[in-house]
Amino acid sequence: MLQPKKTKFRRQQKGRQNNKGFAHRGDQLAFGSFGIKAMGAKWITGRQIEAARVAVTRYMQREGQIWIRIFPDKVITRKPADVRMGKGKGSPEGFVAPVLPGRVLIEVEGVSFEIAKEALRLAAQKLPITTKFVVRRDFDVLNRKA
Repeated sequence: MLQPKKTKFRRQQKGRQNNKGFAHRGDQLAFGSFGIKAMGAKWITGRQIEAARVAVTRYMQREGQIWIRIFPDKVITRKPADVRMGKGKGSPEGFVAPVLPGRVLIEVEGVSFEIAKEALRLAAQKLPITTKFVVRRDFDVLNRKA
């Protein structure tokens, strides 16, 4: 499961800017010819990212290359059930990656258009947000080559 090796602080505040506006960083394909782009704002957990990665690698049968463009580095805390209010912040539960609309989540290279589209569709089913399949601008869909 994805998580940082070490964090400066054990607990973190939620923040209020996580669900406003669009992504300005990581909104273009940088490595692969195909990718999936987030269409909404959501926190994505390390488990969800790992499930999407496994779905892509299984369908592609370990051909080509995959880039995961998000990393869960925000700690999430939770208090146990049946605990009254107050008495401090809860204990760390896991890590999430805050995602804004327009952010590229996964990129793929080295496979055909059809395989990439289906693999990324399977990955999108594992994620809690709606996504869009994107293709690199200079990729020729008719001749299927960059």
